[in-house]
Amino acid sequence: MILVGLTGGIGSGKSVVSAQLAAHGAVIIDADVIVRDLQLPGQQVFADIVARFGDVVVAPSGHLDRAALAAVVFADARALADLNAIVHPAVGREMMRRIEALRKTKKVVVLDVPLLVENPRTGLCGTLVVDLDPDIAVERLVAQRGFTADEARARIARQATRSVRRSVADWIIDNSGSRLDLARQVSMAWRWMCSLPPAGADAGRVKGTADS
Repeated sequence: MILVGLTGGIGSGKSVVSAQLAAHGAVIIDADVIVRDLQLPGQQVFADIVARFGDVVVAPSGHLDRAALAAVVFADARALADLNAIVHPAVGREMMRRIEALRKTKKVVVLDVPLLVENPRTGLCGTLVVDLDPDIAVERLVAQRGFTADEARARIARQATRSVRRSVADWIIDNSGSRLDLARQVSMAWRWMCSLPPAGADAGRVKGTADS
């Protein structure tokens, strides 16, 4: 198994890159998808979130109201820390379960993790960063995802800086150009990924923890 970490700031186009890598043949382990699955009604993470934050974060459908939850935690550092303490260990365990299922294969496995810099993992064969000027990211978040400019800048400010992400990258994709240019860069990154040596036995664990 070749294990590569994929990250990028909000609005960078990381999800587009992830989808293109999947089209090349990568197996994607997407932290955001895992989070959404674990936050479904009936899951322990959902129950723990409701116990901590109350029914205000539950939509009329009975599902988690992600917008309401975001409004609570992004205005309160302690609340955000509490949410992370509920979600991150569960996500880490599920990611490790999926990694272990693929460990003896010859697959190229991509850990698609928005906060990979903030929560580094051991044993990665390489780290791929999708890079974009924050001002362009703000424009795209406003145009494509309905953020206000202030909301977009606030979200960006809570993540690792562009320079820090670039400093940990083994390969950088610049997503400031056209979709055609992005596809060309993804193809180049895919060839690089396929050339990497396999991952070790500790691959994918959050540094300093056992994901348990």
